[in-house]
Amino acid sequence: MSREKTELLQISGRFEIEGELESIVPHGNGHINDTFLLTCRAASGEQVRYILQRMNHEVFKDPKGLMENIVGVTAFLQKKIAENGGDPRREALNVIQTRDGGSYWQETDSTFWRMYRFVEDAVSYDVVERPEDFYESAVAFGHFQKLLAEYPAESLHETIPNFHNTVDRLNNFKKAVEADPLHRAAEVAEEIRFVTDREEDCHVLCDLLASGEIPLRVTHNDTKLNNIMLDQVSGKGICVIDLDTVMPGSALYDYGDSIRFGANTGAEDEKDLTKISCDLELFALYTKGFIEGCGGSLTEKEILMLPMGAKLMTLECGMRFLTDYLEGDHYFKIHRPEHNLDRCRTQFCMVKDMEDKWGRMQAIAEHYLDVQ
Repeated sequence: MSREKTELLQISGRFEIEGELESIVPHGNGHINDTFLLTCRAASGEQVRYILQRMNHEVFKDPKGLMENIVGVTAFLQKKIAENGGDPRREALNVIQTRDGGSYWQETDSTFWRMYRFVEDAVSYDVVERPEDFYESAVAFGHFQKLLAEYPAESLHETIPNFHNTVDRLNNFKKAVEADPLHRAAEVAEEIRFVTDREEDCHVLCDLLASGEIPLRVTHNDTKLNNIMLDQVSGKGICVIDLDTVMPGSALYDYGDSIRFGANTGAEDEKDLTKISCDLELFALYTKGFIEGCGGSLTEKEILMLPMGAKLMTLECGMRFLTDYLEGDHYFKIHRPEHNLDRCRTQFCMVKDMEDKWGRMQAIAEHYLDVQ
């Protein structure tokens, strides 16, 4: 446990929890926030559980703005879910207020804490073990888009500025190449050329957003499988979690990052690049689920651009790994000297495989355009 139990008990007492606190234990395997599971016993004898988190204000510099985003989005989701006959206590995150009516608590040591109601009878998975789970995550993230289609995306704070601004990522990459502080550029000339050969691609989504050809939407920006809670009985995706990176952006970011992560046949840091490819069956399955979940809220242009979203999010991620390698591995945690370079190469290998399968990827998107 990263903090003394007595301190955690004091912090949890700042929030409007039901009943008597019975236990508090570390929970999950996240790398950003410190997370704890609280178990309480209500007067009725019912067990009530909560998630207590210390927000990492080194990563998220504006905890107040971050929580304003989360409170606004979750309240909107709960209203929509209730209108649709769903259960807003399970199908959306529920922020527990502090005893003075706030959405978070700032400790005297300048740490920031928040609390959610625990989503009961649900599980999440770190990797795609069954295609149906990947499909259910697609439906859930698509439904997230549908429910928030009318939310004023422009009102959201950018919790990490320029997070999926591929042009900005490209500019940072160029600066890293030019500065070359560790004299690594010469050894990765092939990887650098891979990016510069695709410089025009880096502008595509940013240009479409700027021109209004695709709409600005509420985006999750971390659409990994483990950010979906799946019902233990039905296996259906019931709740999107980890809303720290909810920001204004394009639905193509969310879709593309899921494909980058979930349709890759190998690990993100796989050294054997022969194991890396884009699984077209998983690509088609996720595309189907995402469009179904969106329920007609995507535009024709967005659907046709889905393959480009997948390619650009993969290229952007590879570019970020390469930038970090050139700058000395200060952003992403590494476990071996060339870890970020291995990660970069898997992403670029995935991009190249997508390019080789481009016609089939476009045909899949066009098929679901016709049937939505």
